[in-house]
Amino acid sequence: MGISIGRERVIEEIQLIPEEKLTELFDFLHHFRIGLQKSKGNSAGIMKFAGCWREMPEELFQEFTEEIVQRRKNAFTGRKENH
Repeated sequence: MGISIGRERVIEEIQLIPEEKLTELFDFLHHFRIGLQKSKGNSAGIMKFAGCWREMPEELFQEFTEEIVQRRKNAFTGRKENH
């Protein structure tokens, strides 16, 4: 199996980068890849909560969503006044 077209294009672009800029490029690519790995690990933890409100009684769910709206309104109102 050969190199994918996307990977091939990236390699072609890298070959056009001046030698003195390769360290900066490496740092960028390395941190980008590490960030991707970390975000994959977080999704499993987040997804375990998916659907956790499914069994919540409707009345309690409505109170909960109203509270969220109020908390967000309070949080963002304070930010607008400070700027």
